[in-house]
Amino acid sequence: MGSDFEARGPGRRRLLQGAAALGMATLLPAAAVRAQTNFAGKTIEWVIPFAEGGGSDVWARFMSPYLAKYLPGRPSVIVRNVPGGGSITGTNDFYQRARNDGSTFIGTSGSTQFPFLLGDRRVRYDYSNMPPVLVSPTGGVVYLPARFNVANARELGKIKDQELVYGSQGATSLDLVPMLAFHLLGLKVRHVFGMRGRGEGRLALERGEATIDYQTSSAFLTQVRPMIQAGNAVPLFSWGVLDAQGNVARDPTFPDLPHFVEAYEMMHGKKPSGVEYNAYLAFFGSGFAAQKPAMLPRGTSPEIIATYRRAFAEAVADPDLQAKKEEVLGDYEQAVGDNIQRLYEVATTIDADAREWVRNFLTTNHNVRF
Repeated sequence: MGSDFEARGPGRRRLLQGAAALGMATLLPAAAVRAQTNFAGKTIEWVIPFAEGGGSDVWARFMSPYLAKYLPGRPSVIVRNVPGGGSITGTNDFYQRARNDGSTFIGTSGSTQFPFLLGDRRVRYDYSNMPPVLVSPTGGVVYLPARFNVANARELGKIKDQELVYGSQGATSLDLVPMLAFHLLGLKVRHVFGMRGRGEGRLALERGEATIDYQTSSAFLTQVRPMIQAGNAVPLFSWGVLDAQGNVARDPTFPDLPHFVEAYEMMHGKKPSGVEYNAYLAFFGSGFAAQKPAMLPRGTSPEIIATYRRAFAEAVADPDLQAKKEEVLGDYEQAVGDNIQRLYEVATTIDADAREWVRNFLTTNHNVRF
């Protein structure tokens, strides 16, 4: 059954216009910020629009004590879960009701950004109005069963005419990224919907029901690497990461693997380009390279924005966090301070032509209704 959407522009112009003003917040002297903003004795709510125990919840609960340590006055920082509507419900409520006095902020994920980028008519939030204070990336790796005799991404052309099967969570879920990637590569992939998580997709491949899959970095390391070591699977490419200039670079967790753009070049002898690649890049950025942004409410003062940005920068640099981060954050560089804005733009904006192409692609190929 398709999803119903109506057009809603992501507000790229408003976001870019606001970038300079938000960037000024990082330029305020530390002493001036601390003199104007103090949360001593306060309780700060970090809203997570997902249920407890998921990736976003784990991320927020890991980060919150370090944030509390570096916010002026060392307030308590608690996580408040507001699940529902695939994260749209809690984000709508935050956007419409949250106080902009620094007492609350929100952390979303790619599955919150995707409905915004696609123009889901349920969305009432506008990322261009919520100043970002942290952006956390993640990664993933695409792999095949070894029985295809494809040794690496350079040999993908050997199976370009063979139908592959991918176990998907849905056409507008985070699995939209592999869907667009496989389409760009020119692979024939049949997407079978109904998986309740990437773990089910992996099990489908192990049973022989699926023939191509990807797993996020942590799941790949723990669940797929043993399959590779046993000779049963072959890694092809990672999604990659975005550098501070917005260029695709190799995933630091998998530096020996080509990223998607390199895999495309290996198959086609040229870099990807055009509206289809622009569409892929928008959803890859939102789903992986800048998957989890933390944002303050609209109308928050520059002083409070600067306070949060400085606190997150200090929290990320904390030696204890650095020693414990691998299981939750991986080897990925957390975007703080001056590195936030570019990644945030990539995660929350899409060119109008690219959005229209994706909508038509999903309607034509997967009966998603807009």
